[in-house]
Amino acid sequence: MKITCEDNMDLMARYPDNAFELAIVDPPYGLGDRLVKGGARGGMGSLRKLADDKVERWDEIPKKEYFEQLRRVTVNQIIWGGNYFLDFLGATDGFIVWDKMNGTNPMADVELAWQNVKGTSRMFRWHHFSGERIKKQHPTQKPVKLYEWLLINYAKEGDKILDTHLGSGSIAIACHNLGFDLTACELDEDYYNAAMKRLEQHKSQLRIF
Repeated sequence: MKITCEDNMDLMARYPDNAFELAIVDPPYGLGDRLVKGGARGGMGSLRKLADDKVERWDEIPKKEYFEQLRRVTVNQIIWGGNYFLDFLGATDGFIVWDKMNGTNPMADVELAWQNVKGTSRMFRWHHFSGERIKKQHPTQKPVKLYEWLLINYAKEGDKILDTHLGSGSIAIACHNLGFDLTACELDEDYYNAAMKRLEQHKSQLRIF
């Protein structure tokens, strides 16, 4: 497992074509202001506090060159928020749908991931807030169980996995749990340090039990 604090374009530039079998990435969707303002209206003060001083840094939508490099270094891709990037990605035969089981809260009921692994759409159901009962450390943090489900259903044993937006580190925990080789990076030093601490705490808990 190789996780660095750096720009993802610098990371990808070091690798040859098709260096990784699968990318699972969660780029910014360009919704930061709406997340913060909506969070305040919806009583999600922790999200607003977390996001206020970070919006400009974590909410910049990737440029065309990012997607070109991602496709160069990976054979297949799962790209969260792919519905926002169709001008770069093109059509897909099947989306991945995360049903957040939100009920009446102000957040979106689902999130979509563009993928080119399988020609069918599939749905994963997991409650957005109470599924893992942990405090968020990143505004767009996704559950470890979601990443485990993706790896089980879309990766093969021995696949090398790439994540260009590590965020909270959920994918790192999932790859550790399932034995996948992960290469990942996070640009923001605060989020990187928090993710690495979370990963090490998870490993320590596993060693105890």
